Amino acid sequence: MTLASASADASPSTVKTTVRQYIQDNFLMGTAEAYADDASFMDAQLLDSTGFLELVQFLEETYGIKVEDEEMMPDNLDSLDAVARFVSRKQAA
Repeated sequence: MTLASASADASPSTVKTTVRQYIQDNFLMGTAEAYADDASFMDAQLLDSTGFLELVQFLEETYGIKVEDEEMMPDNLDSLDAVARFVSRKQAA
C-alpha cells in the first residue's frame, strides 16, 4: 500500500490492517502474533515507550495527521480500535 492510497482510504478497517502490519513488521519481526483489535499494546507487551513514538511517527507520515503531545495517551493509541478511531477523528477535523 502506498502512502497516497493509505491517506485516501483511512477507513477504520484499513487503518487497523495497516497498523497491524506495521507492528508485525517492525516490532514482532515478521511473526504473526494474534491479538484482538481491542487488545492493549502495552498489556500485550507489543510496544514500549519508544515503540509508541515510532507508531506516532508512522501515523503522521502515513495518514497526514499531526499527533499533539496531549493526544499521546492510551485512549488514542493503545489498541488497533483506539488508533483507528483516533485517525478517523484527526482526518475529519
